[in-house]
Amino acid sequence: QVQLVESGGGLVQPGGSLRLSCAASGSIFNGYAMGWYRQAPGKQRELVAHVTSRGGTNYADSVKGRFTISRDNAKNTVYLQMNSLKPEDTAVYYCNRNPARSNYWGQGTQVTVSS
Repeated sequence: QVQLVESGGGLVQPGGSLRLSCAASGSIFNGYAMGWYRQAPGKQRELVAHVTSRGGTNYADSVKGRFTISRDNAKNTVYLQMNSLKPEDTAVYYCNRNPARSNYWGQGTQVTVSS
């Protein structure tokens, strides 16, 4: 079964940290670039971080220097370490291939940054 399962979200104060995980079935993950996306209320979903199959990374300007994407190919898992969180990081976070496949979206994990 093709699936992506995100976890690790929660409520955190500004300046705090969270680590998101995304467990993927092998058919989605192996050999493909993966991305973390987010969608804030009233906004379009956006790509915030990208990791190639070989571990090369790229980030949106809004998260550069604060977020780190990584992958564990043995576990079919992609991670997003988020530090120095800001209220504007509040969103539902999803993982998917990059470019995203419309039929791969999971439920996402809510991240709320608030004091």
